[in-house]
Amino acid sequence: MVRNHCLFCLIPDRFMKRVAIYLAAACLSIACSEDKDYYTGPPRPIEPPVVTPPAKDTLIKLPAEWTKATTLMTNFPEGVEVYRRTAAFNSKAMNAYCVVFDPAVAEFKPVVSDKNKKPSIYYSEEGGTKYACINGGFFGTNVSYSLVKYNGTVTAVNIRSLNRAYNGVSTAYYPTRAAFGLTSAGVPQVSWVYHVGAGNGTVYSYPVPSANELNKEPQPVPSATFPAGGAEWMVSSAIGGSPMLIYNNVVKITDKEELIDIDNTSSRARTAIGYTAKGKIVVLAVEGNNSAGGAGLNLQETADLMKSMGCTGAINLDGGGSTALVVNGQQTVKPSDAAGERAVMSAIIIKKK
Repeated sequence: MVRNHCLFCLIPDRFMKRVAIYLAAACLSIACSEDKDYYTGPPRPIEPPVVTPPAKDTLIKLPAEWTKATTLMTNFPEGVEVYRRTAAFNSKAMNAYCVVFDPAVAEFKPVVSDKNKKPSIYYSEEGGTKYACINGGFFGTNVSYSLVKYNGTVTAVNIRSLNRAYNGVSTAYYPTRAAFGLTSAGVPQVSWVYHVGAGNGTVYSYPVPSANELNKEPQPVPSATFPAGGAEWMVSSAIGGSPMLIYNNVVKITDKEELIDIDNTSSRARTAIGYTAKGKIVVLAVEGNNSAGGAGLNLQETADLMKSMGCTGAINLDGGGSTALVVNGQQTVKPSDAAGERAVMSAIIIKKK
């Protein structure tokens, strides 16, 4: 009798056993391939985490019109940079240079001479490794009218008094004038200052200038208590000038209070010094009175330029024919005096610490 069987049932048992073995092996293989932690070899080495280095802190971020003057920076260390601007500012032809430096890297050294001397001479006579030299504050013939202080020693004082007409009579006024200083810890600041006491006196700084004004009664002689909020100015090195350009990150030109009116609204060569929010120092020389180069700026434009460069504090230094900047032994802006570089009484030297 013939029995009915399905096709599957006719497969011998030994064949089914082999199929079962193959299927089991295939399943095991698939399972192992999906298990990424399955490893029977020696211990794998631990890969160190990928660490992205922090972004390098830039010395200064200037507007695009400024370009780095690399040809003037031969052998300069990181932390001292030179930039040039030839693009117009307020529609005025420009030729300007600035030196930016970190006071932790380079030394800020204000100097004064016993006689008028060209900035290039100050530079050449300075020992050690020098980077730049720019003219300083105001002066007369062989006398400085602006503060010079270096490493705690005052070698020149801001002018203590000057005479102006009041009610038709020559009358003494006592201005507090702008100055730039650096603490022993390398922190820059600007303030209105006055020398209180005999000789070089004690330099006091004030949060506001004494409110002098032409054709009005003079303010009292500044002291430890006037103007209000005064205190001994605790800076190690300083250079005086006038007027204030930027104070507490605000353009604040106090030429009237400081009784300094020297072509303030005219386009002329300008010199200024300031600092950024990160504590980097900026010295600026703007060429003026050059028909083939820079036309110069007025005082407001100088303040606006320094503000656009990131300065949160800045003062004006002597300008016009006095403006001169030597970098790495080379002249930069063309002097506005027909005779060339003018001899001055004070200067700022930037050199290796």
